[in-house]
Amino acid sequence: MIRTMGVFVLRRFTALAVAATVAATGCALKAPVDFEPEPPKPKREIVLMGYCIQVGAFSNVENAVRLSASLEARGLDAYYFLHEEGLYRVRFGDFQTREQALEKAENLAAAGIIDTYYIVRPEDSSAAKAAIYGDALLRHEIVETAQRFIGLPYRWGGSSLTEGFDCSGLTTAVYQLNGLNLPRTSAGQFRVGSPVEREGLNKGDLVFFAIFGGRKISHVGIYTGEGRFIHAPGRGKAVREDILSEAYYKARYMGGRSYL
Repeated sequence: MIRTMGVFVLRRFTALAVAATVAATGCALKAPVDFEPEPPKPKREIVLMGYCIQVGAFSNVENAVRLSASLEARGLDAYYFLHEEGLYRVRFGDFQTREQALEKAENLAAAGIIDTYYIVRPEDSSAAKAAIYGDALLRHEIVETAQRFIGLPYRWGGSSLTEGFDCSGLTTAVYQLNGLNLPRTSAGQFRVGSPVEREGLNKGDLVFFAIFGGRKISHVGIYTGEGRFIHAPGRGKAVREDILSEAYYKARYMGGRSYL
């Protein structure tokens, strides 16, 4: 089970809720055309993200960076991402109810911090839709989301997004965009996941490394299949895809974790 501030669990979402249509804002996930519904299976207690707020539709990434920094300066955990339509958007918050999310959004709009906004519902996430279409859909969406971060610059922790994403910030953002929350640090993510042997890694699992020697977890990436993973490799380098069998990563590999 993944710890998260949200209180919504997978078993509470019915097929009707999953099939609900979102407003025409470019925020809806693609219809799972390539995935047929799976036969019923035992329900799992996977806790989802709550409601969050999405703003912006920027063609220039710098506008998304500035808005994210402005929100973080107000104590909000915000991040920007490249939407599948090719525009940069900003997302933040994890609210238990839609009313709480609306109140926060209205307050920010009244203060002139944000303009048009959209409330993202937990039942619209890939994690919720996995209740019907199975884990294959969720794993596919996690990898596809991670691929849209390739090319964004790395940063080392902190609250400013002006330098891009650090390794665990990348994995957190990718999972949150698909409806699941992770601890913020790579060590925390390593502790809460279910161990997976290297030969059993599946798309969307996380892979961990002890970059600075010893056995202390200090780096994480998203497994994309066929021995490859996406990660934010280091200061001054962009998010990229690498191969687990490369000597550098093979020598520092500490294991894989699954959250599905």
